[in-house]
Amino acid sequence: MFQGLIPQGIQIPPGFAITANAFSILISKSGVSDKIYSLLSTLNPRNTKELVKSGQEIRTLIRNAGIPREVTEEIRDAYNQLCIRCEVKNLDVAVRSSATAEDLPNASFAGQQETFLNIRGAEDLLVACLNCFASLFTDRAISYRFSKDFEHKKVRLSICVQQMVRSDLASSGVIFTLDTESGARNVILINSAYGLGENIVGGRVDPDEFLVLKPLIGKAPVPVPILRRKVGLKQVKMIYSGHGSRTTRNIEVSLKDRQMLSITDKDVIKLAEWSLIIEQYYSKLNNRDTPMDIEWGKDGRTGDIFILQARPETIHSQTSVLQQSSFSLEKRSKVLLSGRAVGSKIGSGNVRVINGVSQLEQFEDGEVLVADMTDPDWEPIMRKAAAIITNRGGRTCHAAIVSREHGVPCVVGTGTGSEVLKRGQEVTVSCAEGDEGFVYDGILPFIEEKSDWTTLDTPRTKIMVNLGNPSQAMKTSLLPVSGVGLARIEFIINEYVKIHPMALARLDEVNDTIAKEKIINLLGSYEDNPGQYFVEKLSEGVGLIAGAFYPRPVIIRFSDFKTNEYASLLGGKQFEPIEENPMIGFRGASRYYNTRYQDGFALECRAIKYLREQVGLTNIKVMIPFCRSPEEGEKVLAEMERNQLSRGELGLEVYIMSELPSNVLRTSEFAKLFDGFSIGSNDLTQMTLGVDRDSSTISHLFNERDPAVLKMLHLAIEEAKKVGSPIGICGQAPSDFPEITELLVGEGIDSISVTPDAVLKTIHTILEKERHFGQN
Repeated sequence: MFQGLIPQGIQIPPGFAITANAFSILISKSGVSDKIYSLLSTLNPRNTKELVKSGQEIRTLIRNAGIPREVTEEIRDAYNQLCIRCEVKNLDVAVRSSATAEDLPNASFAGQQETFLNIRGAEDLLVACLNCFASLFTDRAISYRFSKDFEHKKVRLSICVQQMVRSDLASSGVIFTLDTESGARNVILINSAYGLGENIVGGRVDPDEFLVLKPLIGKAPVPVPILRRKVGLKQVKMIYSGHGSRTTRNIEVSLKDRQMLSITDKDVIKLAEWSLIIEQYYSKLNNRDTPMDIEWGKDGRTGDIFILQARPETIHSQTSVLQQSSFSLEKRSKVLLSGRAVGSKIGSGNVRVINGVSQLEQFEDGEVLVADMTDPDWEPIMRKAAAIITNRGGRTCHAAIVSREHGVPCVVGTGTGSEVLKRGQEVTVSCAEGDEGFVYDGILPFIEEKSDWTTLDTPRTKIMVNLGNPSQAMKTSLLPVSGVGLARIEFIINEYVKIHPMALARLDEVNDTIAKEKIINLLGSYEDNPGQYFVEKLSEGVGLIAGAFYPRPVIIRFSDFKTNEYASLLGGKQFEPIEENPMIGFRGASRYYNTRYQDGFALECRAIKYLREQVGLTNIKVMIPFCRSPEEGEKVLAEMERNQLSRGELGLEVYIMSELPSNVLRTSEFAKLFDGFSIGSNDLTQMTLGVDRDSSTISHLFNERDPAVLKMLHLAIEEAKKVGSPIGICGQAPSDFPEITELLVGEGIDSISVTPDAVLKTIHTILEKERHFGQN
């Protein structure tokens, strides 16, 4: 990188490399080579006691041997030349180890050897180098090579000596040029925390997290294609503590600094731009797509950012997005803990709480490992675990990296896992429910489904997906779909915002003191600008969905809560009327221009406008639900214009739900106002049959396959075709009933949007029907 990427503007600290030949000279000239490999030849790596004993004996052999004189002199000379280059008498350096088998496409060797920070002076450098050489035989490195079937004799160690970046005075972190959980390639994940970067890698802190949309990086005039900003706890930071035997130490971070993001948007964008250049550089070198794992630091003295190291990502780069396994629980129990999910698997077993290295030998195959955090020495037992749970750490910490590589479900950042869970307790660890991972009481049944669409043809009828949960967006985006046919923002409001939009637009008018206190607690620093709280929360949720599928179209439906559902949001009761039948009451389009909700709709428009204009997500289309007449449609469009979200501006398309008989019967009039139709089969069934779909008393009368409903589907498609408007369906019916899918394909519908679990089944149904038409 130093040679190839500095000309492209990337800043990398100067340094020098001690080649693997130096290691070979050390072990051959000292005569310890035969002793080392003899010990390894008889070692059982699954025997923890034996592993610890042999590893310690080998490292002692190397340290006692020492670095040969000719190598010592070369290291001294290279260090002096580096000091002259940096114009510092005794330069502070990082001493980073790199094995010759390290950072291969199928093996990361993450954290297997040692790194030493803040090393000053030639004598301390030589000691650090000797310890680096010895660290080729840490217990974890030996175990890892056995697990990856690497021959010990063929693995040697090089050392990178690099000028220290004073990130102890600022921030540092880790970058992945893909989504670490799903493997989606269109985003860059950036973690950041205060101080030196070892805390993030070691899982000692929960870092800040930024998700950047890769295709929009550097695309003018898009200013900030950041999909998510998540403030981590950042409990401690690693700083300098002098020189000699102890060169760094951790100190607590103030509460004020914990609550702030540790880097600016400008820093995030620069890091994302550089990461993209690095990925492109290595992809060209390797002649294949090469997602990268990158470490960076910000110098607190100068404000400059530096790239410290980069290596290929080793988990998702080895798997095909066209072959996926999905896991799901068959039932649930009491949730004992939650945290960040790593991977998408489920595992269960008996708890084993490990509080330190001395307890590692107690761990048995198939147990659930529970710890405050893990470090590289724990790798031999981590790969034997049914699941892993930690109190601390983020998606790029050691526990996360190793568990992904070994395919072990892992939940990090639970806070109190090692306190709440007890030895021998039976638990199930689920990482199959989105970004959040859950620890359930007891051993629960689960199923694994393997999907392979490598041989599937692409149907003429577009297949799209219905989605409401942003945490599922990256994984779902890997499905072979043309985009999102329906993104419901009710889930985002309910889960992300939690507060009634009108209570935020008119916080001063909220008269429920208990609800108001809860609202203010949720708002935090947004108390003086509650509307912005709604806009940012909603735009984050919607942005994650639209970003995951970019540039494929994503149809966002404006909120379609019923009044009783709106009333259940914090502060909602006073802003909602009490209705006998909310299903056919004050919902959908009728709310958007009504003074009862007008200000709330304005916040929804602001969020969409921000995403399209500031983030660059012009793949977003919007959709109006439950619009009873063209005249009402005109009022909604006028309200959107009033909020500076105009149809046609920057290519904005506005769709309408075809879910009322009036939508079907007046298709030609609606088509003059809107860019397309999407059939909502649930409400169309309700309104055609006169069945309240919320009523359990007459639920047996609700039937999407009733001849009257099927006739309405036929008429909706026929009328849209007459006026040349695109029409799809986003209702539940095609997900549940293949015969309805067949009917829709026969009628010539443009697109069918189904739930994620129904995608492959629906594709098969469509292809079979289309082949039947081809034969006829």
